[in-house]
Amino acid sequence: MSGPVPSVTALQDIYTAQSLADQQTRWNSLLEKFQAHYGSPAQFVARSPGRVNIIGEHIDYSLYSCLPMAITPDVIIAVSTDVTPSADGTYKIKIANVDDQRFPTREFDIPHAEVEIDATKHEWTNYFKSGLRGALQLLKKKHGADFKPTSMQVLMDGTVPAGGGLSSSAAFVSTSALAVMVANGETHVDKKDLTEVAIVSERAVGVNSGGMDQSASVFSERGSALLVSFAPTLSARPVYFPKTNPELCFMIVQSFVTSNKQVTGPIHYNLRVVECSMAAAYLNAKLCPPGTELPKDAGPLGVSIRGFHENYAKGSQKPMTEQLEELIELTKKTLTQEQGYTVEEVASGIGISVDELKARFMSSFPVRGEYFKLRQRALHVFTEALRVLQFLSLLEDSTQAPASSENTTTEEYNQRLGDLLNQTQDSCRDVYECSCPEIDDICRIARDAGSYGSRLTGAGWGGCSVHLVPADKVDQIRDALVEKYYSKRQVADKDMEGAIVVSRPMNGSAVFKLNGGKI
Repeated sequence: MSGPVPSVTALQDIYTAQSLADQQTRWNSLLEKFQAHYGSPAQFVARSPGRVNIIGEHIDYSLYSCLPMAITPDVIIAVSTDVTPSADGTYKIKIANVDDQRFPTREFDIPHAEVEIDATKHEWTNYFKSGLRGALQLLKKKHGADFKPTSMQVLMDGTVPAGGGLSSSAAFVSTSALAVMVANGETHVDKKDLTEVAIVSERAVGVNSGGMDQSASVFSERGSALLVSFAPTLSARPVYFPKTNPELCFMIVQSFVTSNKQVTGPIHYNLRVVECSMAAAYLNAKLCPPGTELPKDAGPLGVSIRGFHENYAKGSQKPMTEQLEELIELTKKTLTQEQGYTVEEVASGIGISVDELKARFMSSFPVRGEYFKLRQRALHVFTEALRVLQFLSLLEDSTQAPASSENTTTEEYNQRLGDLLNQTQDSCRDVYECSCPEIDDICRIARDAGSYGSRLTGAGWGGCSVHLVPADKVDQIRDALVEKYYSKRQVADKDMEGAIVVSRPMNGSAVFKLNGGKI
């Protein structure tokens, strides 16, 4: 699915007919504000969407496949290079946001050498700077050390809710990197290059991103989910749902519990990445032949549970599902401490000193924890990787395909898909411990009202949930959520408009070339 990011000249090349009128108004407003703010028209707009993950939660950074899809909410950045740097050896970045009350306008004069980012400060422009830095590193590799970045003035508008579990940060970073590449003369931006830049770039703001979010934002195609794989290299392909009766659709339900990965990372997201990386090293030391090195790979800390898996299963002829089933049982027997492991116990199990352990696993990103729950984290990863394969098999194995017609129900098939999502939620709540009471309530209410499967999506600890529902029960499930969840909370009318979204799979990143600053 690689190839260049599409360059489009019409909004219908990006959005569905249902959202076209609203998007036309939004884009016109963005471009009018750009003209008013900078006194000259924008030359192009870069765009990348948020995503919802259907199944495969918290396993991308362990390099197992997942199944996301892009959604309508997105980040759009209008750009012009009609700006002059203040001094030799620098370039200027002027950056503004349509919501300038929450996100103040900034101006930077940046040396050609390096883009500095202070990840300890929660500053909205850090996301643009991280995309800028990643894109410029790629351009310097391509054009040589003498490459000089172009000055830019940009105006950003985002409709992906921050902290909502729909990957607002990945959409922002992906769009920023794309905008920088196009502004610096790249006429064909390769999707795989952009994705890899965005994955590495987001880590510059203190988030141990795995890669699923950026892949979905860049690669997605309208009408299909996306199977994103990370081993042996990053790849993605479309996956289609068969015709069912009743028809299936996805509801995305916002909890309005905000969890910012950058802020809460030390005790939540980044801690899970560290625990998974430690589990990989521990299992590798205990279950592989003495002296077997854990391979360096694309995991956030340079190693992954998938790396251990491949060491252990080297030469195995067993199908992947059987390998995972075996690893689940081995993990239960090897990692026996339910309460977790101290740093001293982890170091001893791996066969390194505590200082070496901290340098290898705890120095890149801040984490806080007395006990590291290696057993639970590894069990979630292996069981969730297995569920992804089982879900995919239901979608693509002809022997399991439903016989759908107007007179034949596929209720049993639909429920089998939903059961896998429900199992994911159970694991996220009880084993990976990344749910929250509000998400648990939403999932229970939706299931009781007719959802086949309901689970958190995204980093967790709040944010959004995704629900596989029969199309003829959308209103029934929405009414139940309003009555039993939202009515008990102070939710503004404006927020309620986007609280429950019936999702259609959308296109990924695009560049819109403007004519005189207009669409």
